Amino acid sequence: MSENKQIHVSAAVITDSDGRILLVRKRNTHFFMQPGGKPDAGETPEQALIRELNEELQLDITLEQLHPLGQFTDIAANEPDHTVIADMFRIETINGDIVPAAEIEEILWLSPADSAIHELAPLTLNKVIPLLGSMG
Repeated sequence: MSENKQIHVSAAVITDSDGRILLVRKRNTHFFMQPGGKPDAGETPEQALIRELNEELQLDITLEQLHPLGQFTDIAANEPDHTVIADMFRIETINGDIVPAAEIEEILWLSPADSAIHELAPLTLNKVIPLLGSMG
């Protein structure tokens, strides 16, 4: 049996005043997931997330807006035989409009109660949705 390969990412848990969570779907994929992405060489998880949110959603986020939630692991949604390891950060304040850019095909504000009607990445379904419930 081959060992799963690991993908390290930085991801954001962004909620609105109605308790909905912002999810994105990348072009040519089926799963909705937290916005974020892989760090470039030499980037901290925080730097990677700030850059990715700017590239993918045209958001200007500062380091002070990132609240660490921990590191979470699950099956990678779009890459078979891979495990995703995500440094997760909560963002409570958003500056600017959210505009899908780069490889983002679609954005979705999801109520956790509606999670069964959308295809969610395993990390989102198994770790983030339950986390939101506990933060309630």
